[in-house]
Amino acid sequence: MASRYSFLVETYASEILKVLTVWWMAQEEDLDARPRASDRRGRTLREHMIHQCQSENGWFTGMFGIAVPGDVLPAEPSRRSFLRHYAAAAEARRLSLANKDDAWWETEAAFFETMRSRTWIMVRRIAHTAHHRGQQTAMLRRLGRDLYSTYGPTADTGGLAKDKPPVVYPFPGVEALLAAEARPGAATPLPPPVARAVTERPSA
Repeated sequence: MASRYSFLVETYASEILKVLTVWWMAQEEDLDARPRASDRRGRTLREHMIHQCQSENGWFTGMFGIAVPGDVLPAEPSRRSFLRHYAAAAEARRLSLANKDDAWWETEAAFFETMRSRTWIMVRRIAHTAHHRGQQTAMLRRLGRDLYSTYGPTADTGGLAKDKPPVVYPFPGVEALLAAEARPGAATPLPPPVARAVTERPSA
């Protein structure tokens, strides 16, 4: 359905791929590590996966009136199960959003203790997901994993934008990621690491 808010659906679609890409960059043995081993306030990667599934389900069901079939969490809490489960649930949500008209998007809905338009809520949902994705990529860096692009270049794709490095995504889309996630070496290769500090400081 044509809508002036189709860009929100397109953005949500790109967020689905970004979430799955970050989860794909983790290894199974990474999932229960904490930012600080003795501090339970810091979520593990597996707990981030659980939160993403539960939180997104809660927002879409309660604020958008969009419920998808099946359980909120996968039956098995493995990396592969989370990848496939979230991909299917999020795609069902995307398809429902794509059929909403302008009046639906502009209608106010309950956002916790207040009322907001669904356009406002969707922007906040995307920001919520991006916030937690940043926490996860920081954790992956701490665990020594290579980081592909999610919004632009990274230290592993060539450095900062001022150096004109490439943007490198491991897979062009969700289907390719799910088809290849069990095959080592199936992703787009990363360039050699840069030899300098990745910083805007002029003296570095």
